[in-house]
Amino acid sequence: MDLDPEKHGKRRKTTTEDDGQQRPTAMETLPNEIIVDVLSRLPITSLVQFKFVCKRWRALAQDPVLADMHLSLKSHGNDPCLVLHCDFPIRNQLYFLDLSAYSRDEDKAKRLFVPFQATMPEFDVVGSCNGLLCLSDSLYNDALYVHNPFTMDYIELPKSRQYPDQELVFGFGFHPKTNEYKVVKIVYYRNTSTYSYSRARRTFYSQSDVQIFTLGSSSWRNLGKVSYQFVRQPSEALVNGRLHWVSRPRRYHPARRIVSFDLADEQFREVPKPDCGGLNKCNFHLSVLRGCLAVAVYGNYGKLEIWIMKCYNDKESWVKEFTIGAYTPKCLKLNFDRDRPLKIWKNNGSNGKAVRVLCSLENGEVLLEYKNRVLVSYDPKKGKFRELVVQGIPNWFQTVVHTGSLNWL
Repeated sequence: MDLDPEKHGKRRKTTTEDDGQQRPTAMETLPNEIIVDVLSRLPITSLVQFKFVCKRWRALAQDPVLADMHLSLKSHGNDPCLVLHCDFPIRNQLYFLDLSAYSRDEDKAKRLFVPFQATMPEFDVVGSCNGLLCLSDSLYNDALYVHNPFTMDYIELPKSRQYPDQELVFGFGFHPKTNEYKVVKIVYYRNTSTYSYSRARRTFYSQSDVQIFTLGSSSWRNLGKVSYQFVRQPSEALVNGRLHWVSRPRRYHPARRIVSFDLADEQFREVPKPDCGGLNKCNFHLSVLRGCLAVAVYGNYGKLEIWIMKCYNDKESWVKEFTIGAYTPKCLKLNFDRDRPLKIWKNNGSNGKAVRVLCSLENGEVLLEYKNRVLVSYDPKKGKFRELVVQGIPNWFQTVVHTGSLNWL
């Protein structure tokens, strides 16, 4: 039945009195503090849409108080969002999945628009911090962007020094004490005047150059050399304002080390490893669980142990929190690896292993990514696995744990 009052000759109810004066709606009479408190509890997708309701709400969407309150609530005690980076079959794409809304039947992965993709069609995700993504050019290594995928705000960082034959390692993060965002760029390169190209290809890059950019500044700064060789992938964990990498084994230094970079004093330091054995081999990766640094150690027969450092930089505080048995998702029981994109093979953060630890969920479960193809939630109390079936999810992807927010610089 059509209940439009205009079609039935009835006067539509308005907020105008008989004397011609406009009467404020109930929403307009609420104080800003109450409206901000209510809006800060909405999912990011709803928060982005609400600014189209009226001019007042559009102005609120640009209020840093609302952005800070929403970010604070979503960063503590709430299930995170996921950004899925897909570079298969051809063009790079970003997808978004809100785990806090996953229980709804209509939930699906939503594609994110990258406004500068025309100038940087192929990219890597350097990192996620406080709702901001840092993306790097994966073809020419000369472009870096910091981008909020929900507000569409972005900036392009100035170009830094390049070398003819180089390998890059990135990091992106925020330090709460200095209140600054920084991008770290570690360049490994060869001294071409000393080594021939063919010989150098079989050796480690002998030279290094650490460059850092503080968002809000105008140029990169050079911090000199670094004595560690890191695997060619972005920082795996940001904890307490410190970025973390795992070092490569060297001929005279075979042990793999956990190395941090403090975004406040800009110093590299070694972090004590848990006494779980086998960490000198390429069989573990870093993660962040409940705000703590975590190490996921691969064992025999597909077993996975997760160690958590309860008190940062205290070796005695390492605790084996979870032991996860072998599991093969249903869609992986057939061999699809021959169709796997080369780039995902090269940039796989789990060193070729089948599973990567992403984050802990509000219900106590642990979220896992299997072979860049399936998201699985593990319940440590029941020892059961649950595959997340999401509409629109790409066939191949790399997962980035993200906090959707209105935050900007």
